[in-house]
Parts: sequence; structure tokens; C-alpha cells
Amino acid sequence: MSIVKFKVEFSANAAPSDGRIGELSEWCFRFNECGLTPRLNGTGRSLGNLSFRVEPGKPDFIITGSTLDSKEKLARADFVKVVQSDWERKIVVAEGKRDPSSESMLHYEIYRRRPDVGAIFHGHNKEITANIRLLGLPETGKEALPGTAELLGEVMKILDKANFLVMKNHGFLALGKTMAEAGNLALRIREKTGCRLQAVRR
Repeated sequence: MSIVKFKVEFSANAAPSDGRIGELSEWCFRFNECGLTPRLNGTGRSLGNLSFRVEPGKPDFIITGSTLDSKEKLARADFVKVVQSDWERKIVVAEGKRDPSSESMLHYEIYRRRPDVGAIFHGHNKEITANIRLLGLPETGKEALPGTAELLGEVMKILDKANFLVMKNHGFLALGKTMAEAGNLALRIREKTGCRLQAVRR
């Protein structure tokens, strides 16, 4: 069952075709392995969402689908291409076999406002959020529900401060020019909490 807070209009019902989906799937596996996309309450759907920009200068992106049980082993049909987002009408136009992640509107706005960003990896980790001050990470000023305009507004306030942002009492956003840059940034931050991880080269 989808948990998105917007209407999805599909411009195509075929899974997106892009050679980089394999790399994104690998990063989903790595995030799952490192505890950065845990399951809700330990048994529910997999938290977090990962995406990459399709083309420089455009906000279109490919992202993990909504309500995935796990991000351990994803197929092409588990990903969705988002081609348009309208906050006022709460509509997302997409191409794929399933609803895009509930944070698709947030990803769209970040790509639109940060042309330097080519990948956005949103994860959840208690050790990171518990050590925000120690790690010196920028954090949103107020807690807001996922997938809402309120959360978007809070993120926009700190969007230009760094490439690693924490959403208060929620999760983190790792931004990079490439998937490797975004992913390895998250791994480095995770490692600072005491977990030894190996960077991925691309």
C-alpha cells in the first residue's frame, strides 16, 4: 500500500531504462547493509530513498519506489522516474510500475534549487541523529512530518549550508555530484559514529 501524500500521474507505465540504475541498486544494497535504510519498527517497510539526476540542468530524476520491503536486492521495476512535481496541486508526474518514494517532491525541489547536485541519498540512522552536535552537522530547526511542505520548507532553510543535512528527529540527506560522492559522504559520517566502513570507488 502506498504512503505518498500526493497524486501520482503516470506518463508511462514501463520501468525506467537507464544504465545507471545498476549503480543506484548497488548503493541501495550498501545502505541496507550498513544500517542506513532500516525497516520501520524493525519489521516494516524499508526507510529512506535514493535517487540520481537524469540529465544536467533538469530536475528529472530516478528514485526508489514507495513502500519497498527491503533495499537489499532491487530490480529495475523497483525504481521510478519523476519528470514533474507540483507542490500547489500535490501532483507528481512519473514513469514506472509503482508509486515513487513519498519524498519525491523533496528530491525534485533539491535538484531544482541545487544544480550542482547529481544524487540525493536519504537515510535513517540513530547513531548519526544522536551525535549531530558532536559531528557538527546542520539540522533543520523544527520537526516536520515526512513528505510534507513543512519538511520541504525546513530543508530549504539549510540546503546551502552543506552537502550532509539532518532532518530533525527524522533522518539525513547526503548530496553529491555523483552517486559515489553522495554515498561515500554518508559512509564517512557513519564511520565517525564508530562504525568502520569501506568507501566505494566509481
